[in-house]
Amino acid sequence: MTSIKAASLAAGLILAAACGAAAAPEVIRVDWAVTPGQFAPLIGSVPQYGPNVYRHYGKSYVVEPIRLQGGGATLTALAAGETDVSTLSPQAVVLGVVNAKLDLKVIAQQISTEVPGYLNNYFWVHASEVKTIADLKGKVVAVPARNSNIDSSLHTILARAGLMEPRDYQLVEIRFPAALAALESRKVDAAALVPPWNVAAAKNPELKKLFNIGEAAGAVEAVMWVTTERFIAKHRAALVDLLEDNIRMRRWMFDPKTRADAIRQVADFTKTPIETYAGWMFTHDDYYYDPHALIDVARLQKNIADMTKAGTVPANIDVPRYVDLSLAKEAAARIHD
Repeated sequence: MTSIKAASLAAGLILAAACGAAAAPEVIRVDWAVTPGQFAPLIGSVPQYGPNVYRHYGKSYVVEPIRLQGGGATLTALAAGETDVSTLSPQAVVLGVVNAKLDLKVIAQQISTEVPGYLNNYFWVHASEVKTIADLKGKVVAVPARNSNIDSSLHTILARAGLMEPRDYQLVEIRFPAALAALESRKVDAAALVPPWNVAAAKNPELKKLFNIGEAAGAVEAVMWVTTERFIAKHRAALVDLLEDNIRMRRWMFDPKTRADAIRQVADFTKTPIETYAGWMFTHDDYYYDPHALIDVARLQKNIADMTKAGTVPANIDVPRYVDLSLAKEAAARIHD
């Protein structure tokens, strides 16, 4: 068990003992790939920075964060029973339903990207070497993981320019934290850079934005919490408690009175100076976090229809069949402060 997992579980169990809980809290294994942007690794330490945010952590549930590369890796872990709540993209949801035949249910939003008025994700390149998308022919392009939202959008945009993998370009998987270094050292010719690495890239005059992934299909329900019908049936109460606490966490992050505490938590976790985040995090310069943890079902349906048309997923699916927002709605209805 990693130190992150151990610390989160220990904090939850200590809190449970302090509250005199009659039964041990349920352990919910939640995967994640990168933060900021994904909640799982931050959950266990929220009480240290926002002591009034949580009501249920350490009582009815604790979270065991499991770090994976994202995309297909998270779907594989969920299918194998190695995680309980998975951080999935629209593309991974389709693959889980169509190929793996899983009884998936989307239960909450994590982040939506390319939403008007909020942060857009860009692919970055060397300004002197790549002028247009067509210049990526013969180049090495990095994505964080195959079967991720970024991977799907990249294939869509490059296909419009007549570039097809593997004929015209080489695709490699590089985790978000290593992508900027790989680009600067010319190990790759293009890479998707997300916060905070895009902030650093903007300070390098040799690098430039080439295109944003919103050009593929507009706003995207990029990252969602997904579990199975079977897990919901057995652990519904704990999941609703988790979502209630998560909704309070979202409000705490964006509240001007407590935003600095939330930023400090992320900075401490990532071992990054607070100044790296202070100017943009938890503002309209950040991703869109729905205050009620709800996805836009119509948007997700459009995302998947666009991916089907582009050939990046094997088939369209009837999205409402694989969405259960009743847990998040029940959680939000409890909150009166």
